[in-house]
Amino acid sequence: MAETLTTDSSLSLTRKYELLIKQLTNLLTKEDNVISSLANLSAALKQTFDKVSWIGFYIFDGSKLRLGPFQGKVACTNIEMNKGVCGTAAAEMKTIIVPDVNNFPGHIACDVDSKSEIVIPVLKDNELFGVLDLDSNEYNAFDETDAKYLEEICSFLSKKIL
Repeated sequence: MAETLTTDSSLSLTRKYELLIKQLTNLLTKEDNVISSLANLSAALKQTFDKVSWIGFYIFDGSKLRLGPFQGKVACTNIEMNKGVCGTAAAEMKTIIVPDVNNFPGHIACDVDSKSEIVIPVLKDNELFGVLDLDSNEYNAFDETDAKYLEEICSFLSKKIL
């Protein structure tokens, strides 16, 4: 495992993702514990993007989402399917971008400072493993570029790590 991560705040959003993705094959390996890999991926994403106030995984236990590795303030530990952004993204198995969490019906406010969010389902063998959740203290922090690259990262995770 690489124990350093190269980041450059002067790069465009696309270039930041491309640089991170190039480093993932050294940072994450199948030989490592899954929880360790999820923790390092959370740290790498938080370290790469200043706009991210909280990032983490919620892991599906067969009935609800349970808090997994994360970076940021303490968080909700259990999320029901179809509840909040995470539960909705998990149930619908699709990425959800929320420009203003105050306008998302049933938003779960684990962090009252959170203003926007993106949640990406993580699949293993076409079944729900969990979700990757990123929050920001800025409105409109996430867009289709984030969705594209975060989905690519989750696909890498699914195929090479889980």
